[in-house]
Amino acid sequence: MTPAERKEHSEKILAAKGIGINPGLPMTEAASGVKLKSPDEICRRAIAALLSTQIGIELSEGKTENVQMFLGLMKHFGAEGALNAKEKRVCGGRADAQDITDVVWEYECYWSLLWALGIIGDISDASQICDCTAAIRAVSQCGDFDDFMSRCSLRTTDEILDMLDLYYRYHWAVVHHEHIDPSCPVGDLNGEVVFERRRGLEWLISGEEDWYDISLDT
Repeated sequence: MTPAERKEHSEKILAAKGIGINPGLPMTEAASGVKLKSPDEICRRAIAALLSTQIGIELSEGKTENVQMFLGLMKHFGAEGALNAKEKRVCGGRADAQDITDVVWEYECYWSLLWALGIIGDISDASQICDCTAAIRAVSQCGDFDDFMSRCSLRTTDEILDMLDLYYRYHWAVVHHEHIDPSCPVGDLNGEVVFERRRGLEWLISGEEDWYDISLDT
């Protein structure tokens, strides 16, 4: 799709879901101007996020008995080099409460990556948190990194931009509803889910390595 066609398509979905539309929001880039992260980068980022999330959950529950197991899996899958700054603090035992909360929510960023890698189907429904069991199985059923990567089939740049454009417009509606105009309809959107999935989608086309360095303005 062209950027204009993509915008029109997204707005039709918003209208069907009863979600507020801002016709003045800019269009996303044309596919020809976008460079996706490589499949190897995306796969390593996905595994690093999943395992960091598991460690974050352990720490949020005051547990530590499984942390070493997850760190061992991080090494086994060759994902240590893909950790972002917050994940490094969580995995290294230097995280504060906010770091832990943020990393636990990475489940949704990771879900976006699984979608981009063709592991899961449509993610346009942002009303519920991801299927955590399926999220874990996507990696736990694999013997090693090469096995995981062999099960992935990266979606096209156009497909990724289509979904990103939709989440960008979801995000505007949620922010507008929460901070500016409570009468702006958001349908059944879960704001946290929208925010974090958009972060994952933005990372796919961003020049930033750490997805917390990406601006998520609306």
